[in-house]
Amino acid sequence: MILWVLMLCFAFMLASGTSIGVSLALSSAVVFYALLDLPLITVVQRMFTSVDSFSFMAVPFFMLAGAFMSEGGVTKRIVDFSMSLVGALAGGLALVVAVAGMFFAALSGSSAATTAAIGASMIDEMERRGYPRSFAAAVVASAGTVGIVIPPSITMVVYGSIANTSIADLFMGGFAPGILMGASMCLVSWYISKKNGYMGEGRFSLRRAAKSFIDCFWALLMPFIILGGIYSGIFTATESAAVAAVYGAFVGLFIYRELTLKDIPRVLLSAAVSTTMIMFVVGGANVFGWILTYAQVPHHLARMFTELTDSPIVFLMLINVLLLVLGTLVNASAAVVILTPILLPVVLHLGIDPLFFGVLMVVNLAIGCITPPVGLDLFVVSSITGISIDAVTKKVLPYIGVLLLDLILLTYFPGIITFLPNLMH
Repeated sequence: MILWVLMLCFAFMLASGTSIGVSLALSSAVVFYALLDLPLITVVQRMFTSVDSFSFMAVPFFMLAGAFMSEGGVTKRIVDFSMSLVGALAGGLALVVAVAGMFFAALSGSSAATTAAIGASMIDEMERRGYPRSFAAAVVASAGTVGIVIPPSITMVVYGSIANTSIADLFMGGFAPGILMGASMCLVSWYISKKNGYMGEGRFSLRRAAKSFIDCFWALLMPFIILGGIYSGIFTATESAAVAAVYGAFVGLFIYRELTLKDIPRVLLSAAVSTTMIMFVVGGANVFGWILTYAQVPHHLARMFTELTDSPIVFLMLINVLLLVLGTLVNASAAVVILTPILLPVVLHLGIDPLFFGVLMVVNLAIGCITPPVGLDLFVVSSITGISIDAVTKKVLPYIGVLLLDLILLTYFPGIITFLPNLMH
């Protein structure tokens, strides 16, 4: 009874256009009040408790670091550097978007932020160079998916906090899958561009590449400072987020000098709003997950999976399908908060590395960012371009296809994910 009421309320609120965080919190509040006879203040208390941890302090700082970098002229320099590397190939600008997406993902930690930053500077430029606007939007949306895979990843911070898994190891585990996804999307863009006659931009010049790299050096240094500091023991993953925020402000103010003191309040407000949205979703999802646990859903689900199969590969394939479907409906951070406590006991029972499983979960949910009906990146590019989500979806299907192939590859070869963390240890 509890589970049915919870799911029906949640589905109704989503269908009515209510945001995911509010839907999770309100549907949980209905169950608390009507069926569990608990005071509504309990919902608020559980939401606050769920985000009141040292690990979650990394979220606002990474959001702030990304905002400082975006406002401080970093996006333009990343695009210029990417152009110097791949701009001369067929479909040069489409390849630039994918490469720039990987670089910016290493600064922002968010798929929506990566999509918005690259889209704002590249979609109009691609259209001026003869690319269809819908294709440009699809390329940008797809490039944004690596925003939560390549470190620093806010979604990995959420998983690590809940699963008690090293966030630093999760970050290292996300590098290879993120690069694989980016390279795969480059191949798709190159093939489509070659087929449709979208030409490159000029010729490759080593001198130009070196010059743009030097110009972009201070921005590209940030991920190395974060991971180097963590693995050398200088600071924790959470403290690295604060270092990244300070470094982002320093680069924007004193090195690139495109960020001014007058911009600081606006950047702080932008980061605060983005952080609030994420934290509200995490809090609502935590209460939602508590009710699922109360209804013994993890126990029943674990028993069902163990009765179905004792093969880790078969289990992972079933989970891939579950996550891909859920990723089309629910925000990535919310999905992690809801599913991690449910699935982790089964993962450990089957002898699957929780580090590997966490990164695989994030890759699954990243694909959901461009999968309708609730693909977050689709909404971002739709708001930037004014193109309907349906039109963008048609162009994004080839990218979804190649990302699914990447997902299968990662599932069958876990060493792609675990190699770097194991090497560092």
